[in-house]
Amino acid sequence: MKHDTVTPYNSANEKKEQVEQMFDNIANRYDLLNSILSLGIHKGWRKKCVRILAPKTPKIILDVATGTGDFAIACAALHPEKVIGVDISEGMMKYGREKLKHQGLDKLIKLEQGNAETLGFSDDSFDAIVVGFGVRNFQNLEKGLANLLRILKPGGTLVVLEFSYPRNGVVKGIYNFYFTYVTPLIGRLLSKDIRAYSYLTESVKAFPNNENFTAIMNTVGYTGTSYKTLSFGVAAIYSGEKKKTA
Repeated sequence: MKHDTVTPYNSANEKKEQVEQMFDNIANRYDLLNSILSLGIHKGWRKKCVRILAPKTPKIILDVATGTGDFAIACAALHPEKVIGVDISEGMMKYGREKLKHQGLDKLIKLEQGNAETLGFSDDSFDAIVVGFGVRNFQNLEKGLANLLRILKPGGTLVVLEFSYPRNGVVKGIYNFYFTYVTPLIGRLLSKDIRAYSYLTESVKAFPNNENFTAIMNTVGYTGTSYKTLSFGVAAIYSGEKKKTA
């Protein structure tokens, strides 16, 4: 299934290398910017994702594109035995590890460098996998999703939280203005990276959201896929399972 590829910088480097560079550049202000730009709503969105997983009581959880560890930390509410967070940006995880230590979660949650497409975990390793605002950054979306399916246990669940694109005309107008003008301006002022938050806007617009994304999940092999829009369509939660073995 073809979809547009948007990259942070106009360079010859592969997308994953550009994304790593971008997040290393903005790591020191990432949490602050996240809270300002989402008006703090992203914390509630993650809690909704955790509630989807709660009935499954997952014991081994993987957080892909963990960044500074916020989704991994939210998953601690599920009382798992172990949470592993992976990210391509060591700069982001440096702040994440400090956060984990401060919250006393550094024994439960471990952060490692890696990206979805090349993760080398064994087949059927995780009860649940979460990805928060990360699938847009996959170099090859289908390949990344397929590898996550491989390492998910049969009956295990993938939950993806991602920015979406509102359909309501009024909300879409406000959203477009905020993302096109306000977000890049604030990002530029606070992060000093001119491209990072323009890339955010462009990648959200290019992302195959809602039923387009669940269709890709179905093609890759996930079952029981669904999505739920959040905050008037500004974001969405996607979920799907790995088929249980007979």
